[in-house]
Amino acid sequence: MTAANPVAPSPLLGFGQVRHTRLKPARNAFSYPTYFLMLPLRSMRLHGSGMLAHNRRSALSFYDCDHGDGRADCVSWLDELLLREGVEDASGEIWLHTYPRVLGYTFKPVSFWYCHNTEGDLRAIVVEVNNTFGERHCYLLDRPHYGQELKADKVFHVSPFCTLEGNYRFRFMHIDNDGLKKTVARIDYDDATGPLLETSVSGTLEAVTTASLRKALWRHPAMTFGVVARIHWQAFKLWRMRVPLISKPKTPDTFVTR
Repeated sequence: MTAANPVAPSPLLGFGQVRHTRLKPARNAFSYPTYFLMLPLRSMRLHGSGMLAHNRRSALSFYDCDHGDGRADCVSWLDELLLREGVEDASGEIWLHTYPRVLGYTFKPVSFWYCHNTEGDLRAIVVEVNNTFGERHCYLLDRPHYGQELKADKVFHVSPFCTLEGNYRFRFMHIDNDGLKKTVARIDYDDATGPLLETSVSGTLEAVTTASLRKALWRHPAMTFGVVARIHWQAFKLWRMRVPLISKPKTPDTFVTR
């Protein structure tokens, strides 16, 4: 295609690692291999999803209704959310970093919506968080920059071993080194006495093809089940270390925290 008609972005798979370190009152650190989707949602609306199963059954698939308010078009949900929050110039590409459905099952602890303006500049990031109680909350980061540390007060209950005190520190990086594309999303949590958790998910991106889908499923045939199993295993380890349990607080009155 010519410069006036650039090649449309296509769905990507990221292969990498999840890292998690708890610093206190007992130290607990782990990492494990993972994969995730990186989806250009506006492009998929116009040009389709290629080899990725979109809103249809497959061993590995993506469904709009797994996000937002559960509607069949997650882009319209996000556009409405941004407009309600006063973000009126994010009509460029939306890249969604999220876990797929695997064998029909999904659990997405956190998804990242990278929202751009029409010039291709990053305008906002929406961090969509799910807990194991079936609840969901979004943190809106306004006018972010890659590599910049961004902060938001913690208002949503995720772990029974953490209070709602303190704040999150976010940092996002996209690296393109001679065509080798990598992405890093880091979330650290500080409670009232200082740093408590350090977490990140990172990966090298490649196109969704028959070969990359096969690699994802062969390497991690039950990836979603593994995510849930690891969450409960790490919780059991913290309980064995006598880390205090926190009662579940009330769900926030608002769905979006800026």
